[in-house]
Amino acid sequence: MAKTKTAYVCAECGWTTGKWVGRCGECQAWGTVDVAGASARSARTSAAPVSSPAVPISEVGVESASATGSGIPELDRVLGGGVVPGAVMLLAGEPGVGKSTLLLEVAARWARAGRRTLYVSGEESAAQVRLRAERTGAVHDELYLAAETDLGALLTHIDQVKPSLLIVDSVQTIGSSDIEGVPGGVTQVREVASTVIGRAKSESIATLLVGHVTKDGSVAGPRVLEHLVDVVLQFEGDRTSRLRLLRAVKNRFGPVDEIGCFDLVDHGIVEVPDPTGLFVSRHERPVPGTCVTVTMEGRRPLLAEVQALTVAATTPSPRRTSSGLDSSRIAMVLAVLTKHANLKLGEVDVYTASVGGARLHEPAVDLATALATYSAVADTPLPPQLVAIGEVGLAGEVRAVNNTIARLREAARIGFTHAIVPENTDGLDAVAGQLAIARVPHISAAIAAARTGN
Repeated sequence: MAKTKTAYVCAECGWTTGKWVGRCGECQAWGTVDVAGASARSARTSAAPVSSPAVPISEVGVESASATGSGIPELDRVLGGGVVPGAVMLLAGEPGVGKSTLLLEVAARWARAGRRTLYVSGEESAAQVRLRAERTGAVHDELYLAAETDLGALLTHIDQVKPSLLIVDSVQTIGSSDIEGVPGGVTQVREVASTVIGRAKSESIATLLVGHVTKDGSVAGPRVLEHLVDVVLQFEGDRTSRLRLLRAVKNRFGPVDEIGCFDLVDHGIVEVPDPTGLFVSRHERPVPGTCVTVTMEGRRPLLAEVQALTVAATTPSPRRTSSGLDSSRIAMVLAVLTKHANLKLGEVDVYTASVGGARLHEPAVDLATALATYSAVADTPLPPQLVAIGEVGLAGEVRAVNNTIARLREAARIGFTHAIVPENTDGLDAVAGQLAIARVPHISAAIAAARTGN
């Protein structure tokens, strides 16, 4: 008889070894290697019948893989055009960010188009989901609802309802009695995901799985879960703000640099096709210490306001505090202003912040931060219809950034009339008639252009 042996598998990456080790040899994680289960024979796998013959790639039909609109344009934008039949998407986000509310809205709009939807909730009862659906206007006859935590029962619901869209909320709450471990454990999550994905592929059911996240924001459970699915979506939002951002971390059917914007309101969640106004404050008259820039969220340009405040320091070490901005870049910009713009910042506390809870971490925000700080120190307002775009180097030079033309077009669309950009920016002829553009090589020249408004 062939000799049997025990296999050990890493719960994070699936790496296999013939003996137990404390640290995975592939992903270097500690304590994730455990017995795979049943022993396997050492004989080699023999050839087996194929499900379908291999054909030239030019003869493979693509009609069955064409995307279908979900009814929510912001979601379709992130997915790359819509939902692909048989695609499995994983939606992850912090507790309370609105994942279930968003998916219930997706299910309702899918059902309103005459397509059958199955919503399986493992965290709430059917009555609780029904109450939320009534509040958000998501009740429809083509939307079927089930509260299950058993994998076998979930498969039975799929066979009975035969949906074209399946939503499982969440994958960590579903378990199988045939597999060891508790629901949410590594083995259970892997088995549940593999089974649901297999059924979705075989029956062309578009599937949305909700995933919990850990303290560091990554998807809970084995890392192989993210490898198995076709799309990984991250739903983000600050608890102090109603704005929610949906971005694709992985997407086999479209780009991964698009975002969708949503507003979490009392009656559910609504799309925000033009979120620019959320990050720019309204002033009755120009005030010192403010400057508007244009940041890129994926492929979408968004106007955002940077504010700065300087006050006399009360301690030997002046304070440098920032909110929504990269503190290391703020420190660099302040050093450049001290060295190359002759600003006296050594005896003042400097506070910088973004408006509306926006997180501005790209280098293109440097120039607006510098001009807002200058405006605060000089107690002189900048022109209200001015935007500043550019990266500031340690030598005081202003460097070009990507997508400058798209940023300027968005500023012109909103109504801004003047812009300060790096001198070596290309393609400005495309927006020459829309904005009065000042091209500056150095931070001192940018301050001079902002002071004169030209």
